Amino acid sequence: MNKPKLKIGLFVEDYYVENWFYALVEKIFNSNSLEICLVIKNNSKRPINSSKFSDKIWTFICHLYFTIYANIEKKITGRNSIVFQAKNLKGLLKLEEIIISNNRKKTPHFFNEEQIKKIKSKRLDVILCQESNNFLIELSKFSKNGIWYYKHGNYNVETNKLSGVWETLKKDFETKVSLNVFKDNNEITIYKTAFNTDHLFIWRNRHNVFWKSKFLIERKLNELHEFGSDLFFQKAESQNKIQENNQKLYKTPNNFETIKYISKLYYLAFIKVIKRQFYFDQWILLFSLKENDKKSRNFKNFIRLLPPKDRFWADPFILKKDKYFIFIEELLYKENKGKISVIEMDDNGNYTKPEVVLETGYHLSYPFLIEDDNELYMLPETQQNGTIELYKCIEFPKKWKLEKILLSNIKAVDSTIYKHNDKYWLFTNLAEYNGENVINELFLFYSDSLLSDTWISHPQNPITTDHTFSRPAGSIFKHETKLYRPSQNCSKHYGYGIQLQEIIKLTETEYQEKNIESIYPDWDNDLLSTHTINTLGNLTIIDAKISRKK
Repeated sequence: MNKPKLKIGLFVEDYYVENWFYALVEKIFNSNSLEICLVIKNNSKRPINSSKFSDKIWTFICHLYFTIYANIEKKITGRNSIVFQAKNLKGLLKLEEIIISNNRKKTPHFFNEEQIKKIKSKRLDVILCQESNNFLIELSKFSKNGIWYYKHGNYNVETNKLSGVWETLKKDFETKVSLNVFKDNNEITIYKTAFNTDHLFIWRNRHNVFWKSKFLIERKLNELHEFGSDLFFQKAESQNKIQENNQKLYKTPNNFETIKYISKLYYLAFIKVIKRQFYFDQWILLFSLKENDKKSRNFKNFIRLLPPKDRFWADPFILKKDKYFIFIEELLYKENKGKISVIEMDDNGNYTKPEVVLETGYHLSYPFLIEDDNELYMLPETQQNGTIELYKCIEFPKKWKLEKILLSNIKAVDSTIYKHNDKYWLFTNLAEYNGENVINELFLFYSDSLLSDTWISHPQNPITTDHTFSRPAGSIFKHETKLYRPSQNCSKHYGYGIQLQEIIKLTETEYQEKNIESIYPDWDNDLLSTHTINTLGNLTIIDAKISRKK
């Protein structure tokens, strides 16, 4: 028996809404499990700005430089017309509506008795707003699962049009987004994520944050429909706190602030352009065969494997037979397409040049290795092909053939499998929606067999939504009865550092982990990033991005 659709109420200040909000309403409108059945429109009288004409002129003059810069940047990037263009919901929604026109002078309530009766008759599961507003307490009386709305940005800003602006001006590494619910007179966060901040264009940063976060509400509404209220809010409990924001009220930058922050942005961008004339960024490998280095993580003592300047080496995975075999991603800059190569290394650290062992018509990287039933398999990243592919070694180490496509029609990166309690657990970062950043969310699937046709999605998916430790960074391993999952820290930029997560619970119904160690690229001056680590026997190997002279 099919579950009844969730009944959604929509609260709007105007039927003309920004395109990002229109897009999410359209997704809900076309959903098989969700139904928008009422529109509540606010026509209440707005407070009249009683400022003197001279004060308005002075305010305009104080913010003139920012206004001019913002308009120039919009034309340069062309972003404003896409995401923030006004679209009319009336063309999409032909529904019963309730108009709020009370200015609360005659009564302390926003709604009259007839309106209250009409709203209650709809038995709304959720009321959806574009952002927080003064109606939350009144509206929450009519919604079983509260009032849902977004909070974009890291700062307390005077207008939503500044969300994502100060993050660029102040060069924050990330711009946060939370999906909040006002329920039972409490404000809680049911989802939070973050995106890398654009450090040059404020409107491009706003575009990224608003457009990429538009899918959050539809996903969470579908989860509510699938699990029901109790399980849904129980699952959200780990994020059940309001996102911390700077309490200072940030207003539109004045002329001095505009000159100060914008000039700094472009100065730093200019320095980067000049630096690129003499230096380039390159992924390299570093290794140690010393047991004390392995335990202390003293990466300064690691030996560097420098590629030729026309390519990079990254994502090292190890297999040992009579010697070490290090499988890597090798990418020639002129081809801009990764292939899998192998380096042979003896116990003294002597190594051979990489030799290509697997190449396809699409990009390959992250050559994860797993042995099963006396066979060796590789699970390279094949995001460009929209698949997760398993390759079998038919002649070690140089011949591999495609054994099975585990998942298809999927945008997945850095897939990692671990066998635990007679099940195979597949960890992979996914982008479920177009425009979503693939580094943000880690998904977990499980199966009874490595070659299974059915991989079951874990009920807690996505199991992490924090880009500081979501994306896999190497093989999961056991040490002294505990399980550890290396993960990438993408807070500053993609692949910035490594977080070591201890897996606390791994079952068909529960997943829990905690951070126990962080590795940052801070042991040498030329380091920019490090994002993969693997250990086998006495060999520990990592990759790192360095700034290298041309």
